[in-house]
Amino acid sequence: MATTTIDPPSRNTADTAASPSRGRMDTLRKTSLTAGVLYLITFISIPTLFLYGAVKDPNYLLGSGPDTPVLVGGLLEVIVALAGLGTAVALYPVLKRQNQGVALGFVGTRTLEGAGIIAGVVALLTVVSLRQAGAGAAGLVAAKALTSMYGWAFLLSQSLMPALNALLLGSLLYRSRLVPRALPMLGLIGAPLLLVSVIGTLFGVFSSTSAPALLLAIPIAVWEFSLGVYLVVKGFKPSAITSSVPQPPDDPQPSRFPDD
Repeated sequence: MATTTIDPPSRNTADTAASPSRGRMDTLRKTSLTAGVLYLITFISIPTLFLYGAVKDPNYLLGSGPDTPVLVGGLLEVIVALAGLGTAVALYPVLKRQNQGVALGFVGTRTLEGAGIIAGVVALLTVVSLRQAGAGAAGLVAAKALTSMYGWAFLLSQSLMPALNALLLGSLLYRSRLVPRALPMLGLIGAPLLLVSVIGTLFGVFSSTSAPALLLAIPIAVWEFSLGVYLVVKGFKPSAITSSVPQPPDDPQPSRFPDD
């Protein structure tokens, strides 16, 4: 009697069946890793607290010290501006599945933040140009105005905008459960505190470098740094959002012209 044998499913068949899920998770992992790395890059501007010390001195134009620290600080801030925008662009394809309008708002506030940062850098680099042109005492008023412009640009771009970013991104992450809810809660709590700092500075209650202003800014800094570390190390948690992300094609498209 003839017997019929049935071959067991090959490993390739199993891999093909699992490939949609694996491909989707690979795409999400790349997204989270990119966003996390960009978030961490935004912290490279911390040295500007010291690099900009000389240029903010009213007598900077009359001195003869090097301009390199200011130039390095400006470069770091431009990188931060681009990295900040990159976080929103990287996260948008995922976040829009929770709420497209809020996700677009996050891209918008990140764009405004970056534009304000670059405007502040331009102001300080103009002071450097005045010094290199030998403006001397005649340029002191202009230099003071430009450094003041940097201060206001910093307040609106690197204090006000991060608070709005936290409200928008925090609400999206809290509702979508892409990360542990403790993380967006930190941002949602820190945002009002940072707004208090901005308003206090705006109306002269305290300066932007005073102890109260720095303390009120700590929760937002911790939120952004923690989010960056989590996205790099862990990635997104499985959720309804991640399951709806389309799978990228594994195989290249067939040739339009078959071989003869």
